Amino acid sequence: MTLFRKKYEEKTDEELMSLLVKSEQPAFDEIYRRYSKALLNFFFRMLNCEREKAEDFLHDLFLKIIERPESFDHSRRFNTWFYSLAANMVKNEYRSLQVRNEHEQFMRDQESDVTDDTNEKIDKQLFASCLQMEIDKFDSETKILFNLRFVEELNIKEIAGILECPTGTIKSRLFYLSKNLSKKLSVFNNE
Repeated sequence: MTLFRKKYEEKTDEELMSLLVKSEQPAFDEIYRRYSKALLNFFFRMLNCEREKAEDFLHDLFLKIIERPESFDHSRRFNTWFYSLAANMVKNEYRSLQVRNEHEQFMRDQESDVTDDTNEKIDKQLFASCLQMEIDKFDSETKILFNLRFVEELNIKEIAGILECPTGTIKSRLFYLSKNLSKKLSVFNNE
């Protein structure tokens, strides 16, 4: 069994998708093994930390490639294409739910968690809270851009592929996003 699995572990993602088109189940198993944890975490963060919803989205994403593996565009890298599918699912969810701002609940939770810890810990919690409040104000595309760059730590080229726009546009958006956040959170500068 491990020898059989090793055969698939050595394949590229793109080769695995070609095998999946031929209905080779172990190819799907290997893709799932490679990407399920990272994409579950991506959905979890993007869907307000709702674990069940993240699991549902992960299930739906993998169902898409089981049902239509031929939809993979072999001119693109698999992980770029796959994250594009995931990002589009999140965008659609944002549109359908018109995401509500849950910052007040977050602040109440934070206040109940604060104990007699050091000022540094309190400052970090306050910064995280204010940062989250600013992120919650972003439109869906900016939230996705922020998460792909600063949480998933993808490079500019990968992000450009996922969001299907030029790298220069991504650099510009990241510059203005960072500048805007820096201005809004300037009270936390240590000067």
